[in-house]
Amino acid sequence: MNDKPQLPRRVGRRPVTVCQWTDRTADATALARAALRRILVPLRFSEGQVDDVVLAVSELVANATEHAPGPYILRLRRTAGEYVCEVEDTDPHVPQLPDFPAAAPYEPDPDGRGGGLDALLALLGERGRGLHIVDELTCGAWGFTVREAVKVAWVAFPCPAPRIRWVALEVAADTDCRRLRAALVDHRSTKC
Repeated sequence: MNDKPQLPRRVGRRPVTVCQWTDRTADATALARAALRRILVPLRFSEGQVDDVVLAVSELVANATEHAPGPYILRLRRTAGEYVCEVEDTDPHVPQLPDFPAAAPYEPDPDGRGGGLDALLALLGERGRGLHIVDELTCGAWGFTVREAVKVAWVAFPCPAPRIRWVALEVAADTDCRRLRAALVDHRSTKC
């Protein structure tokens, strides 16, 4: 596995391979998390955003490693307004997706006799929580695609908010607001 990928100068529309691993790679999920974190931090994501993306992707990595044959590839690409992480394996079958309840199925019992976390754990069992976590962290922006003999699990997340660069502008007394706004927009970076 590439445990130390080269940091791309820029993640573009062409996917960047973050890491690769096989069925025999020890601690593949931990290695994939570390490699992804090294790629995301320089892209100006906040610490909380990086944590959410890494957790969601690590669930997909763990699922692929446990349930599908390798080799496996983790990629990152950018679209117009979001980044997409893809986890590829060589099993073309999309897993049976669990039902995602519309409302919280684990409300506490008003009489204080159960519910809450106990009810959630009973509902989900010891296993099968990963895709629920992915769904929550990505606000539903995830899924599977099948291409030829490979399956790709993907998650999408918005580009980090642009950082505004303050620019000193010399403004004449007779400048109207529209021209001033246009000048400010020209000096702001709005791309991710």
